[in-house]
Amino acid sequence: MTETLLYEVRRVRGGDEMTAALELRRDVFCREQGVPEREELDGRDHEALHLVAVSGDELLGTCRLLFVGPTVQFSRLAVHTRARRRGIATALLELADVETRAGGARRLVLHAQTYARELYERAGYAPRGREFMEAGIEHVAMEKQL
Repeated sequence: MTETLLYEVRRVRGGDEMTAALELRRDVFCREQGVPEREELDGRDHEALHLVAVSGDELLGTCRLLFVGPTVQFSRLAVHTRARRRGIATALLELADVETRAGGARRLVLHAQTYARELYERAGYAPRGREFMEAGIEHVAMEKQL
């Protein structure tokens, strides 16, 4: 039986949470998946809206939203290994929709790792174009209109 995991999904609060979000991304993308750190840390975090999933004082998941006119680039979705398959990624995607609308944008775009394509399709994203390699991992571009 899987224990129930209670968590809150919201905007990042403060420098300590931002540091924890970046560390989670480093763990998932660089250490677990082998993405070079120079590709993971692309210098755009300061211009993004960061969302997190927290349980008590532990950060379990994160993603970021980059607003470019009427479009938002959704990226850097990472969930702690022990907290996966608990709805955290879906909850972050739902909050991303809310934040996108609140920010005046009506379209989200992302590069999905192909193993996670179904997660994004369930959230209303549709693939556009062919699969491609990014940071040594197969991806597909996807988008969603709000």
